[in-house]
Amino acid sequence: MRKTILCTIAFTACSLLATAAVAEPLATVGDRKIERADVEKVVAGQLVAIENNRYKALREGLDAMVAETLMELEAKERGVTVQELANAEIMAKASEPTDDEVKALYEQHKDSFKGASIDDMRPRLVDYLKQGKLAAQQETLLTALRAKYPTTIALRPPTVKVEVGSRVKGPATAPVTIVEFSDYECPFCKRAEPSIKQVLDTYGDKIRLSYRDYPLDFHANARPASLAAHCANAQGKFWEYHEKVMASEDLSKAALEKIADDSKLDRAKFDECFAKDEFKAAIDADMAAGVAAGVNGTPAFFINGRMLDGAQPFEAFKEIIDEELAWQSKK
Repeated sequence: MRKTILCTIAFTACSLLATAAVAEPLATVGDRKIERADVEKVVAGQLVAIENNRYKALREGLDAMVAETLMELEAKERGVTVQELANAEIMAKASEPTDDEVKALYEQHKDSFKGASIDDMRPRLVDYLKQGKLAAQQETLLTALRAKYPTTIALRPPTVKVEVGSRVKGPATAPVTIVEFSDYECPFCKRAEPSIKQVLDTYGDKIRLSYRDYPLDFHANARPASLAAHCANAQGKFWEYHEKVMASEDLSKAALEKIADDSKLDRAKFDECFAKDEFKAAIDADMAAGVAAGVNGTPAFFINGRMLDGAQPFEAFKEIIDEELAWQSKK
């Protein structure tokens, strides 16, 4: 069974390439041919989502099998059953939730409890905290076992080739490139900014960051803000302007102009650029690149081509970046 799963994993990486190599058109209409490559451009986002979901399913199954094998090896060495090992190293070592922890969790989520008191919610709060402590203790054990029984994961996630665009921070030689598709009016994009800053502060020259526009249609001020940022970029002050726009709740034309003044831009050049919509084609090109890469919401990040959706915490970026750096070191 495990051999079959590994064969399936190995096949996954080349299956799309083999399919794409088929030369025949997928359809003919009169004297016109519809080629596979043309269809794949239309449904590129859906294909990316399918491959990402496939990888997630395979990785979850693989992680479960690795954990099971580690537990079996350790149990055998100790001369106990897997359940006895789990009881001793996970169940017995996971501390009981304290009253302070229960109160803190209640306060954090009380707005969603519809007036229920802490006593009403206590059983659910305690159970939630217990499960978290058990999961943490299990991961502590598995981390130790992975060190004891050298474990390597050969399964690689699907990647998407995404051009970095023109607005880049960090050295071209950086081992990790992050391409961000974002919307200045999107609250989740603003929420992701501290994570990105922490990534840059933590990894320094190991990261190259590229910002690309993905203004959503239902955000009326998003495209004008993207245009204004491009106009700032034309004067060599994109990142300074970008940070101020991301930090602003007001994206009206007057506010964008004030940010231009605060950023010491040449207002005559900025105003002319904005009035002429000089970077419409550039914004449209970013949007098209995002759609082709499978972006259907903001923010969306591609870390060495690996997609990470939404306003993720620093830890989510760190996990992928550390994996990528480890892979780079093995080349």
